[in-house]
Amino acid sequence: PTMAHSQALLVLENFIGGKFVACSSYIDSYNPSTGVVYCRVPDSGKEEVEAAVKAAKDAFPVWTSKSPLERSQILNKLADLIEHDLEAFAQAESKDQGKTITFARTVDIPRAVHNFRFFASSILHHVTECTEMPTMGCVHYTSRAPVGVAGLISPWNLPLYLLTWKIAPAIACGNTVVAKPSEMTSVTAWMMCKLLEKAGVPPGVVNVVFGTGAKAGEALVSHPDVPLISFTGSTLTAQRITERSAPHCKRLSLELGGKNPAIIFDDADLSQCIPTTVRSSFANQGEICLCTSRIFVQRGIYSEFLKRFVAEVKKWKTGNPSDPTVNVGALISKEHLEKVRNYVKKAQAEGARVLCGEGVDPLALPPGNQKGYFMLPTVIAEVKDESCCMQEEIFGPVTCVVVFDTEEEVIKRANDVKYGLAATVWSSNVGRVHRVARRLQSGLVWTNCWLVRDLNLPFGGMKASGIGREGAKDSYEFFTEVKTITIKH
Repeated sequence: PTMAHSQALLVLENFIGGKFVACSSYIDSYNPSTGVVYCRVPDSGKEEVEAAVKAAKDAFPVWTSKSPLERSQILNKLADLIEHDLEAFAQAESKDQGKTITFARTVDIPRAVHNFRFFASSILHHVTECTEMPTMGCVHYTSRAPVGVAGLISPWNLPLYLLTWKIAPAIACGNTVVAKPSEMTSVTAWMMCKLLEKAGVPPGVVNVVFGTGAKAGEALVSHPDVPLISFTGSTLTAQRITERSAPHCKRLSLELGGKNPAIIFDDADLSQCIPTTVRSSFANQGEICLCTSRIFVQRGIYSEFLKRFVAEVKKWKTGNPSDPTVNVGALISKEHLEKVRNYVKKAQAEGARVLCGEGVDPLALPPGNQKGYFMLPTVIAEVKDESCCMQEEIFGPVTCVVVFDTEEEVIKRANDVKYGLAATVWSSNVGRVHRVARRLQSGLVWTNCWLVRDLNLPFGGMKASGIGREGAKDSYEFFTEVKTITIKH
């Protein structure tokens, strides 16, 4: 056996009813930056999900009877514990997902901490409504109660960040949880489970079942005792979830893919626009649902933009994720890397020009990373709007740059995909910014910036990018049932 195999692999266990429980079968999880198996993840199915749902149901009455303030204190304590171990969490996230240590340290783990603190605070500030009908001698008021067991399914691109974005509001509102992280990135969820008891989370309030979507996910979404599902992932999987949950009339929040446009008008401030658009294209290897992958540039500045943009992209360093000077880490898996590369091949076959990156520039990797799943940030120009590279979510370090002439034309072209998650608009004309933002079919529009988030605000997509919104008020509404009470006096 090679050195890598003789070292003991990390073996994860499900967390059910406040205890770690071994599983009968396991899945291999790879370190994307080396291509070596380093972890074994439970391959859970019906049985494990059944046990977790039962634990969550049993824990519900006690958790629900706690006051919002008590739950808030527990969430804050959990945030403190994760923050205390920030470096260990960041190292684990980088190794497990392939993202750079810098991104994990500055984005993923701090945001996971903030998710708990934010909902710990927001739960204390929701108020219910009251209306009077003096002529009828009636008063109406509303009251909100938790829904029950929440099924939470999170993806592999921002593992702890997106898992906690679901767990925090779910338990803040008094629900109990069965969560299923991606089988490819389960380590930080497992590490979080070790902190729950210390934070004061009662057994059964948060259960984590590891495994694949086809087995564990399927069992969770079709379970009759899980009335609510929050899912982040692909549109295809969401269709399956919708079908499986329909017989039980579950409530769904689905945050799906994006094919996000950046629209750059000729009065844009390029000194701001170019570095930000490089980030919005390639941050986290382009594996963020909010990344811009279609860049529309007005004809007057097209050639200047392209020249400066490509020059900036070439400065980004691809390599070992644990090197703090690296900007682009490894992609999640061998299969995913293949898929992303195929998009570039298709674009070339259609006559598009690859200006930098894949197949154009040499990729030099350190000795230990030769078998990792790396790809250079890639810029493609002269792509037709109907090309799959302009229509489908690639979810990797690939972006397409195309030219446009008029405002009217670019709005039509930007809207001409099945997705509608995020868009960015670059212009110094305030009137134009508002006009364009109003007409884009997109749940989020950033102008002259990207990924500036306030968790108070609604987050979610239009069209094939999802159903529902989450955020302070929206998550509260999703994770509680409202009741209208009428009193005649």
